[in-house]
Order: sequence, then structure tokens, then C-alpha cells
Amino acid sequence: MAVFTEVSVDQAQKLAHNLGLGQVVALQGIEGGIENTNYFLTTDQGEWVLTLFERLTHAQLPFYLHLMKHLAQRGVRVPDPQAKLAGVRLGKGEDELLHTVAGKPAAVVNRLPGKSVLAPAAAHCAVVGEALAHMHLAGADYDRQQPNLRGLAWWNETVPVVLPHLDDAQRSLIESELAYQNHVAQSAAYEGLPRGPVHADLFRDNAIFDLARQGEDATPVLGGFFDFYFAGCDTWLFDLAVCLNDWAIDWPTGAHDAERAQAMLDAYQAVRPLTAGERQLLPALLRAGALRFWISRLWDFHLPREASMLKAHDPAHFERVLRERVARPYTLS
Repeated sequence: MAVFTEVSVDQAQKLAHNLGLGQVVALQGIEGGIENTNYFLTTDQGEWVLTLFERLTHAQLPFYLHLMKHLAQRGVRVPDPQAKLAGVRLGKGEDELLHTVAGKPAAVVNRLPGKSVLAPAAAHCAVVGEALAHMHLAGADYDRQQPNLRGLAWWNETVPVVLPHLDDAQRSLIESELAYQNHVAQSAAYEGLPRGPVHADLFRDNAIFDLARQGEDATPVLGGFFDFYFAGCDTWLFDLAVCLNDWAIDWPTGAHDAERAQAMLDAYQAVRPLTAGERQLLPALLRAGALRFWISRLWDFHLPREASMLKAHDPAHFERVLRERVARPYTLS
């Protein structure tokens, strides 16, 4: 369990009181996170998720929290940040959705129903593709701006830091791919891509399905998307590419899974058809998505931080995905 900052029941109760959430019944650390401290917070009024932010600052967080509130108010199934009661004093750097616990920026959101499906079928990919398109459109009028903090600028800063930990073949691949992505980002076609707020980390474990409910013909029912704390303003195509690189990949080899990819793309385009420029640059953005997560996993693996319990993801997985995307570019039919 990645618990960087311990939270006492008394601290959780004070926060619950300020939010009008009732009496704390249970507080349990959540396994799996590598960026933030997360707890399941149960009160006599419901179930919530308490997040303490270990890297992001009070100044950065309003973008994420108000984006989730914006999407939730438009019917997108995402966590809904809970606001302070009227009259509760705002601490330094806080607003109505952003709080402070144990000296760290914090937020409380409702706990969405369901569980992650780590071996998705084409039907799950279709549900995610449709919801992702709706999310992009719902966020189009969001008026706050913040760049994707794990975008190209961060790649350029971080690759030199991880290079000493790579062998010759890995260094050659990561340097050549970084140069390629800088070239793509300078192109007119890239500049013309539709963009707006993106999740930027919508992997299988950041979506849940309500397993107690199913649609017609046993269609999966989305419980929601969560963990928006890598979100930022970027191209919608990059967001879609990140999804395809996780939901529609053969895990052992990193190879493209055509059936699942087509299901996701068809469902996405039924809501928001891709532009000609997006269709042209999909292979490049699939490579970009693989590079982004290879770099971040190398960084987490070789330069870890202390936590109560922490296991970094294997960086070799996205090295395999990137090699597959370079060797066998995927193009839309």
C-alpha cells in the first residue's frame, strides 16, 4: 500500500465535519497508488475517498478538482469533489473543494460503485471509448487551463535523468523516440489537433464497472473514471492513445489487439468522429503514449520515494509497447 502520509481518525473526522459528511466509521489505506496517499473513508452518511497529494501543490490542484466537479455536473461518471460547508474557514491555499490534512493538500470525493476489470473484453473497451468521447466533449467548455505536467516538456527534462540506468539499446530507443516526438510536436498537423482537458492516465485500474448491473445483452455498465491527478490540457488524441495502449494491448508482449482497439475506436467515433489530422497522427500519438509511460516508470523504478509500502510498476512493459508501436504502426481502417 502506498501511504506516504499517515492520517489519524481524528484528522479524518475533523475534515468530515467540515464537509458535512457525518461521523467517521472506518479509515483504510488504499493499495496501488504510487503518486498520492489514498484512503477509503466510511462515515455514517456514505463512502468516500480521501486523497492527500504528495507532489502536486495547493496552487496546481484547483484545475483537477474543479474539472471533476465540472464533468460530474454534466453527467460524466467521475468522482465528485465534496465542498466545505458554508461558513467553514478556508486555510492557506484552499478553496471550497481543496482542503489540507496532515499539512498536505487534500480532497474528498464520493466512492464510485464497481471494480476494475483487468482483463477487458471488446465490450469493456467499447464502453470506455464511448464514455471517453463524452468526457472530452463535456470538458470542452471548461474554463481553467493547466498543461499536461507529464507532457513533452517533462519528457525532455526527465530522459537525461534516467539515461544512466539504461543499456545501449534502450538509450538508443528512448533518445530516437524523444527526437521523433519533438519533431511531431512542431508540425502543423499536430498544432491542428483538437484539444482540451484530458485524463491522460486512463488505464484499466482507473476505471471501474458496476458488476451488479448490466445493460441489454450483458453489456458492461461503467461505474466511472477516477484518478484525474495527471489530467491537463492536451490533445484528445493523446488521451485516446493512452487508453488504446493499455486497454487494447496484449499484456505479455505489448502487441496491439485489433478487436479491442476497433471496439474502442468505433464507440469513441460514434460520439466524436476523429478528424483527418487525428487519423493521420494516431500512429505517432500511440508511440507518444508509450514513451510517456516508459519514461515515468523508469523514473519511479530507479528513483523511488519512501512509502509505507510501495511497488513501482515494471518499466519494461512500456518499452515493449513502444517497440511494438514503432515496428508495427497501427492505422485506422
